[in-house]
Amino acid sequence: MKLFEKDGLKYFSFDTFPDSVTNAIFTRLGGVSQGESWGLNVGSNVGDEISNVWENKRKIFSALNFAENNYFDCWQVHGPDYVLVNATHGSIGRIREFKADAMLTNVPGVPLFMRFADCTPIMIYDPVQKAVGIAHAGWQGTIKGVARNLVMGFQAAFGSNPKDLIAGIGPSIGPDHYEISEPVLSHVENSHSHNTIRLIKSNEYNKVTFDLWEANKIELERVGVEKIEVSGICTACNTNEWFSHRAERGRTGRFAAIVSLKKN
Repeated sequence: MKLFEKDGLKYFSFDTFPDSVTNAIFTRLGGVSQGESWGLNVGSNVGDEISNVWENKRKIFSALNFAENNYFDCWQVHGPDYVLVNATHGSIGRIREFKADAMLTNVPGVPLFMRFADCTPIMIYDPVQKAVGIAHAGWQGTIKGVARNLVMGFQAAFGSNPKDLIAGIGPSIGPDHYEISEPVLSHVENSHSHNTIRLIKSNEYNKVTFDLWEANKIELERVGVEKIEVSGICTACNTNEWFSHRAERGRTGRFAAIVSLKKN
């Protein structure tokens, strides 16, 4: 991934995405929030002042040259569903009416906006049909196939060929830090029975860890995606730059990820 800095903010973009696509995953640096959610928090339900959240969003959209009310987001519920987006609906104080963990659009100038703190951001671009999408994949979304469903959404909505798609798996909690319980392990084994050896390891403390990056890569490969960039950036390794729900024991904010087709 490429690192950019603007107006005190730091964000990463996928190397494999062309200049015709705006894609940005922001660190926590440069925001106005204080306390446990210090920095560039965009989560409105983590105990932060809502005015701070609005200002952080304003700074993000300004850095990307978007109008601050010109975006589309959804109510993230750790599921497999996606929303087909035709227009922006962002507004200060608006209640998100769509419950989904993935979005896609072929409309230029419509930023798709999601929030993260250890879960995996997944972005997809179709250079042939000119469409973009984004998904939020924690362990539940991963085993429920949110990445796979997003690709199927591209096929259903735009007639995309998975071999044409370019996918990026962004910063999230890495395989060395993501310890899981026995019930979660059972879910992983049931959904990835042929790939468990690639996804599950025992760490030095005899705890079981789950590789979200590899699991989502496998999900994308299952439906024919061949071009996949994995950032390899662990959010739990460096809480000075990233919000990490696991490393900070739930007392943290949410970082932003945005993807959009540029207008000609």
